Amino acid sequence: MFGKTSRIWLLAIFLLVLALAACGGTTSESSSTTTDTTAETSTDTSADTPAELPAATEATTPESTERKVATFIWTQEFDTLNPIYTGMWFVSITFDIWNAPAWSFNNKDEPVPVLVTQMPSDANGGITDDGRTITLNLRDDIKWSDGEPITANDFVFTYNMIMNPANIVQSTYPYDSMASVTAADDQTVVMTFNDPFAPWMTLWRYLLPEHVLAPVFEAEGTLDAAEWNLAPTVGAGPYVFAEWESGSFARFVRNENYYNAPPLIDEIFIRFVPDDASQTAALQTGDADLGTFIPYSDVPTLRDAGVNVISVPSGYNEGWFFYFGDNGNPALQDVNVRKAIALAFDREALSQDLLLGLTKPAASLWDNTPYVDPSITPYPFDPEEAKRLLDAAGWVDSNGDGTRDKDGVELILSHGTTIREIRQDTQAVAQQQLAEVGIGLDIQSYDADIFFGGMSDGGPAASGELDIFQWSDGPSVYPDPDHYYWYCSEIPTEEYPDGANWQRLCDEKLDGLFALQATQTDFAERRQTFFEITKYMYDNVIWLGLWQDPDIWALSGRLQNVNMSGASPFYSIAAWDMQN
Repeated sequence: MFGKTSRIWLLAIFLLVLALAACGGTTSESSSTTTDTTAETSTDTSADTPAELPAATEATTPESTERKVATFIWTQEFDTLNPIYTGMWFVSITFDIWNAPAWSFNNKDEPVPVLVTQMPSDANGGITDDGRTITLNLRDDIKWSDGEPITANDFVFTYNMIMNPANIVQSTYPYDSMASVTAADDQTVVMTFNDPFAPWMTLWRYLLPEHVLAPVFEAEGTLDAAEWNLAPTVGAGPYVFAEWESGSFARFVRNENYYNAPPLIDEIFIRFVPDDASQTAALQTGDADLGTFIPYSDVPTLRDAGVNVISVPSGYNEGWFFYFGDNGNPALQDVNVRKAIALAFDREALSQDLLLGLTKPAASLWDNTPYVDPSITPYPFDPEEAKRLLDAAGWVDSNGDGTRDKDGVELILSHGTTIREIRQDTQAVAQQQLAEVGIGLDIQSYDADIFFGGMSDGGPAASGELDIFQWSDGPSVYPDPDHYYWYCSEIPTEEYPDGANWQRLCDEKLDGLFALQATQTDFAERRQTFFEITKYMYDNVIWLGLWQDPDIWALSGRLQNVNMSGASPFYSIAAWDMQN
């Protein structure tokens, strides 16, 4: 979906990379993504009592004090490990651990070849002048963890499995932008596009082993129930899957057939915990070496315990999505009502009070990237203007119950999010402040696996049960700015229940702008189109930003030589080390 012909391809790519690398987020955390700390950890557990961690048994505890075992804490358990069936962040960030991308992104968000010999460009002949054909030259020494060579046929197989309707995949984007993928020979992959596709580097963040899964597909007609989905014992990363104990932990051990320098740590042990308090307690007591999605309120506590906390911009921003479906609340169809909501919610105070001033309100889904119209600033807190807009829109309190109404409909909006403490606290603040201007907010919270369920799973947001839904999101595949779920074609239907446009927004102008930017390989032209997109979404309050949400990572002093990026957090994990 990206385009523009000519030799500006290479220039555009480099400009894009350089611009993204230069635009780090504004946080009060250290912006460095490298740590080599030996800070002591604390045994102080006087914080709020967390939910109980899994019992320390032989299965849930690193096997030996002599082996180097790094314990990571995840507050969400995997839904699957097959990349084509998941969009879960806690799963996708593991791909650099046990799978292998064609290229990864370093701590400057620059592309780094992994399976390919070099990044294709028009200068090296990898991209044709018309931008419609891209050729990947694979290394001749790459292999799966079982010793089988990784070849171009694995790329073709991965593409075919994503695009085959027999597999109910999470999304066909961005692979549906290709007309074909072929293997010219074992080390040459040829990608052909109907139109130039600017975000081509969003492709091939993982690979499926043809020799393992092709027989399954031939026998079953689908990969939906393949054992490999939950136990991918054949991978291609520095580590290989060893075990997943549901509700407790997952283990990845050193890949003895890894084609690069062997990893320095013997095992990555991922423990699943039920909540933020459990994660914080494990980090405080030294029972964990790494945690993420750290609540801002816990940052001072962790730092006091000697835990190193770093902020890594990754394109994420917390915000409110509005439901625009025909069966939704009619109030949200009115842009002035949406503006009133923005003006009635003091998000600056929210950032200062609940987030301890460690971040700031977001103005767009693309904050801290070069793609935001520079004239955009977060809506100010102005409840009196909010009241005026609501009055002008005809929403008044005609029955004196404290809530505005119009044509017999009360201005009460349902709001849903996950059970994360900061989100529930945000709900309470928003409910109180919106009530001051006569808007009722019916707040609900869900376990993440329920909240993020698709329409076929009965997920409340995907099924149109909520007027406003909140989560943190960023570009489809950061650092590229493309967003696939604003397209009209992504609206879920009975025929396409996996559509990701849960907002049910079909805006012809916005749809056209998103389609245009995807064909603009010239960085300046594409950025100008994104200026239009961000200004249009801002003026019409299609999305309301709450706070900028860089990845917050907590690292024990045992971890050494850690480099992380927002696009590929574990791109260098083979070089990580730890002190026993």
